[in-house]
Parts: sequence; structure tokens; C-alpha cells
Amino acid sequence: MIRAERDKRGERCTVPDAHGSRHADLLQWWATERRDLPWRCTRDPWLVLVSEVMLQQTQVDRVLPYFELFAERWPTPGHFAQAELSDVLAAWQGLGYPRRARNLWHAAKVISSDHGGELPVDLDSLLGLPGVGPYTARAVQAFAFGIDAGVVDTNVGRILARWTGRRLSGAEAQQLADELVPPGESWRWNQAMMDLGARVCTKRDPSCGGCPVEQWCAWAGSDSPDPADRSAGVSARQAPFEGSDRQARGRLLAALSGGAIKRSQAAEAMRLGRDETRAYRLIDGLIAEGLVTADGDQLRLG
Repeated sequence: MIRAERDKRGERCTVPDAHGSRHADLLQWWATERRDLPWRCTRDPWLVLVSEVMLQQTQVDRVLPYFELFAERWPTPGHFAQAELSDVLAAWQGLGYPRRARNLWHAAKVISSDHGGELPVDLDSLLGLPGVGPYTARAVQAFAFGIDAGVVDTNVGRILARWTGRRLSGAEAQQLADELVPPGESWRWNQAMMDLGARVCTKRDPSCGGCPVEQWCAWAGSDSPDPADRSAGVSARQAPFEGSDRQARGRLLAALSGGAIKRSQAAEAMRLGRDETRAYRLIDGLIAEGLVTADGDQLRLG
């Protein structure tokens, strides 16, 4: 079972009250409107890292079943480090961006070999883990260790730009996010900010009238262009998935999760028709990334 502050009946985690101005208004709203997500009911650093890696560029609903599966199957970095990469990639199928699974697997090995099987606390050591960038490192600090760090994801970056009424650089967004964290409240504050962006301060048609902190927003009620457009931390529109290399790669990895196939069968598995040139280019890329191995004409998951 996930190590969590959730009772045996599966009820919501309890959240204590807070006091302040903007902070109090946002946290009071969040106490009743927050999303009940399984990774929010654990402070286990490894499970926090797993959830944050899964949530990169992936919607919450898609992550839910995968997180539960990984938490049960590989509850510690040691368990994950001992797994076969092919098993990890097979379990990851359908979640997208498989290099995240490979990086997480490599990170587990570094955690096991260099950090005694425990995630490090300091920022530089977290950033030294494969696949861990500034956002993920600060998320682990805030959500697992309670360190007063601002966590700037897409939702938070959008809120900060609108609150200030202008586009922000990466350094400006991070500094502001850090300054806004109420001392000792980093876990709740960052979660509340994310939920505000997901439910109220949305990318399109934000519900400014229902925002608990509208009075602190420089952009609310303004006719000026959205300052969150191309501001730091706010994701850009992704290229279409249908017909993309990402789709073709995913199809090949899905086929390989059922066992080895011949290189000559890859174009068909990718649904690329007779475009073997493109198929072989994608295969070479997957091999270079360590997601696929080749033994003669046989292709297998990493």
C-alpha cells in the first residue's frame, strides 16, 4: 500500500487551517476545492518523485492508474533499480514520453549507489539525478521534505504572470514563487496554486469572478493580452500527435512490449506503410536513447 496520510477507508487527507491575507484566502478556498489525488497523501520522497516524473506533460487522469501500479510494484528506489528496464518500459506503455521511465530507472540506480537508497534533500544533489530538472527538484523539496520552495509548473507560471500583469523570465517567476511561499506552508501553498490554475485560472476562459484571490490579480478584468502567453513556466502548444514521430515511436514500443520483432517489421508496427527510411531513423533514435536494443535483426525493449 502507498505510505500515506489516508485512513483504511480511503478518505481524504486532512488539511489543517492557515492564517494570512492572500495566503489565507487561497488556502481557505483550497480546503474545500482541492483535488483528492493519491500522491498528495504521501510524503515518501521516492513516491513524490515517481508522481512528478509521471505528471510531466501528462494529464492527471492518465497518471492515476500508473502511479498506483508503480507504487505497489516498486515502492522504493532499490526495488526500481533492480528491475529490468524492459519491464519498466512495458509497464509505462500508454503513459507517453518513455524516456521519462528510462531516466527514472537511472535515477533510482544513482539514488541506490550514491545516496544510500534515500533521495537527497539539497537542490544540487536532486538536480544531479538523471531526468530531474529545476521543477521536479523543487517539487520533491516542497512535497516530500517541506522545504519552503516555490514550485513553478504550467499552472503556477500562468498565475504568476497574470498576478503581475506581465510576462516573466524564468528567474523572475522562480523568485516570485519562492517569495510567495508562506513559511512552513510550502506543501499546502504549492498544491493550492496548482489547483487554482487547474480549476479557476485556466488557460482559456478563466473564472475570474470565482477566483478567491482576484483582488491581487493585475490582469483580472483587463482587456490587455494575456501576459501568461509565452511567459516562463507556461507550456507552449504541442505539435499535433496524430501522424507524428512520437506516435510512431509509441506504436513500436507498444509492439515490443509483447516481445521481440524483426527490424523489417517495424514500419508495419509503426503504421508507416512502406516508409522504411523513416522507420529505421526512428529505430536508431530509440536505440541511441536506450529504449530499444538490437540483436541482429531482432528488436527488443531496452
